[in-house]
Amino acid sequence: MKMPKVKTIINHYSQYSISKYIAMKRLFTVLNLLLISIANIAFAQSYDTEVVVADFYSDTIERTGRLDYKRTLSLAFKSSGYLRLLNIDEGEQFTKGQLLASLDVSELKEDKNANYAQLLQAKREVKRISRLMDKEMASERDMDNAMTQAEARRAAYQVSYYNLEKAQIYAPFSGIVLARNTELGELQSPGNEVLKIAKLDWIVKVALTGQEVGQVQLGQSVKVTLDHMATIEGFVSKIPAIAESTSNLFIIEISLPKAPALSRMIAGQLAGVDIDFKSSKFVYKLPIGALVAVDEAGKAIVIAQPSEGADFVKQSFSIFQLDNDYVYLSASPDDAPLKVMTKGWQNLLVSEQ
Repeated sequence: MKMPKVKTIINHYSQYSISKYIAMKRLFTVLNLLLISIANIAFAQSYDTEVVVADFYSDTIERTGRLDYKRTLSLAFKSSGYLRLLNIDEGEQFTKGQLLASLDVSELKEDKNANYAQLLQAKREVKRISRLMDKEMASERDMDNAMTQAEARRAAYQVSYYNLEKAQIYAPFSGIVLARNTELGELQSPGNEVLKIAKLDWIVKVALTGQEVGQVQLGQSVKVTLDHMATIEGFVSKIPAIAESTSNLFIIEISLPKAPALSRMIAGQLAGVDIDFKSSKFVYKLPIGALVAVDEAGKAIVIAQPSEGADFVKQSFSIFQLDNDYVYLSASPDDAPLKVMTKGWQNLLVSEQ
């Protein structure tokens, strides 16, 4: 029996390998086409789009402020004396015109009576000089001196009368006592604070940046939330002209005229503040997830559709504002609606590669 030649065996083996290679290549081609089709189908089903319209830029400033009294006042005696009466204590409320404290006025009354007696004597002297002048027994100089003395005594009497009035402290408005700095029987010095009071008008103080304070207007309505109360309405009552030197923030005041008078509100209590505003600038408001990147020029890159039926492509826009939830792209009033990918744009970038 003859053995096949070596060359014939090699030829048969080569033809078999080539056929196998061609078959495998065709199989890989089919698989690639199948994978591409599957990827395209998956991409078509794995992205979200949103149509945004150019509109006025609006947002809500959310901050935490502190409750405070709108106005506080330090009360003191004008004259010195011993404290005889004290009708109020810290934390107690009072009404307008109520007597809060008084000095022992014995000495002040005596001083007033003495000045009054001297005033009467000065007036009698003016009348006496006048009669003498009629008899040419006194000069105009004598009359001038008498009248000057009478005016001086009148002024001294008015001062003593005023000091006697100011020996009592009456409430200038209805409010509450914040601090009491004296005790009964204690000697009072003029100008030393006896009581510190506050009017029951509540405000919330809120710190804003320079950009934020530019969006706020006097009289603007504001929502204020307290822990023990429902949300109540307030309004911006004060906007400072300059920022604080230490923090460089602007402390605005929000008045709360609708706060219940007998509510459990405490100065220093935290309060949530929501300030809605709208500017004159037009923007596209996109979810932050639509932002692909920010280029070297500081522009936002998004995946958008230039026109109806066109493919989605990368487009860049100037950024007007950026926060944790949205990116605001600069726009014009006559700009057409913009259709952008909000989710799944990563698949498009992968497929392009």
